[in-house]
Amino acid sequence: MGKTTGFLEFERLQEASEPVGDRLKHYREFVLHLDDDQAAAQGARCMDCGIPFCQSGCPINNIIPDWNDLVYRGQWQEAIDTLHSTNNFPEFTARVCPAPCEAACTLNINDDAVGIKSIEHAIIDKAWEEGWVKPQLPVRQTGKRVAVVGAGPAGMACAQQLARAGHSVSLFEKNDRIGGLLRYGIPDFKMEKFHIDRRVAQMQAEGVSFRTGVFIGELVDLGVVNNWSQERISPSQLQREFDAVVLAGGAEQARDLPVPGRQLAGIHFAMEFLPQQNKVVAGDDVKQQLLATGKHVVVIGGGDTGSDCVGTSNRQGAAAVVQFELMPMPPEQEDKPLTWPYWPQKLRTSSSHEEGVERDWAVATKRFIDDGKGSVKALVASRVQWERDPDSGQMRMQEVPGSEFEIKADLVLLAMGFVSPVASILDAFAVAKDGRGNALAASEGEMAYRTNVDKVFAAGDVRRGQSLVVWAIREGRQVAHAVDSYLMGTSELPR
Repeated sequence: MGKTTGFLEFERLQEASEPVGDRLKHYREFVLHLDDDQAAAQGARCMDCGIPFCQSGCPINNIIPDWNDLVYRGQWQEAIDTLHSTNNFPEFTARVCPAPCEAACTLNINDDAVGIKSIEHAIIDKAWEEGWVKPQLPVRQTGKRVAVVGAGPAGMACAQQLARAGHSVSLFEKNDRIGGLLRYGIPDFKMEKFHIDRRVAQMQAEGVSFRTGVFIGELVDLGVVNNWSQERISPSQLQREFDAVVLAGGAEQARDLPVPGRQLAGIHFAMEFLPQQNKVVAGDDVKQQLLATGKHVVVIGGGDTGSDCVGTSNRQGAAAVVQFELMPMPPEQEDKPLTWPYWPQKLRTSSSHEEGVERDWAVATKRFIDDGKGSVKALVASRVQWERDPDSGQMRMQEVPGSEFEIKADLVLLAMGFVSPVASILDAFAVAKDGRGNALAASEGEMAYRTNVDKVFAAGDVRRGQSLVVWAIREGRQVAHAVDSYLMGTSELPR
């Protein structure tokens, strides 16, 4: 694919981005997509490797070599058609997916991987600019009605696929806007929300009905800023009025840190902090907004959510930002012969990290210190080391003696991941749960994505647990195929 000797002639090109000093002044995207010539050169680097491991590394099995080759040859419309054949929302994945496809790239064995994500970014942005992204109307209506609960990427992908199959689809969302974590978790500087709005308009033209501000089941307080209405619909009503119901909510139960002082003011979950700024950017009035301005911020958790807290804190004008991670610092370069084509453990420095943060690894928070007025003023932590248990083989954490230290903290953000979906939605439908509290449903076979409750399906984070946007899209597409087969006896929807 591409140019036979392209990977020898062209080096990997990183997308250009706005200088740190400039981008910290706003919340817009600052990464620029490649121009046509740059994208063609990067597509030329896709070698004729014989077995495209990039496709198996991609959860939605994007046909990557084909659209790399098409971009190299300047056949952009064919490239977006190929990309859309497996991915409903490439503008989402091109911005926030960590690109496991690139880790699996054959060229990555001993060279820089093909810039797959940057090529995808160029394709979809050009497609929107040229007006090639249009509604895909069904050829016939089936008369079947499907309710999809949860309007994140899994629910959106499911709804779009089912509407294109001719079903009448209603997408229910408890928040005031569509998008789930993409809307109220991912900062605008990583993905501006007009990308979601354009897809909503496309889906409406395809026949999807969106109902926001509607909570299915018993209303619960997740501790996040929202504009929920008081409208509630019972699961039994959905089951009566629809031929199938798909639960596609998120894994919103955040992992807590039960240490002394946790109750102090100034200690918040990341998903209390991040959605507020997104709402402000959207033009909402958020009263008593949590702000990092002038504060010493400590982010606990070294993943993507923690990185988003770092970038947002810096834009709000934090005095200092520190990020702790419980696990040891990973190697700067992975052992490729050992890990390829799988996702490697290695040090990853995000654009938010580049903007200013002190990162520290193998640190465990022990307690928070009161300022005497009920607010946090510092935290006490210690160094830890990880050792393998000789009996079980599992890694065990031990505190390093004499390593305890104290650090100033006016604002502490807990970004340690999510443990499960909120139990109330599954309990309301009486859906059986697995050992982690997720909806119990298989991903393969005749009963794929079907729960123990008649005509109720589950997909996305509510089924598999906290995961990537690309996995959400995959599950949304696959559950749509399963629902279509259930309703019609067979399905022509691609999985």
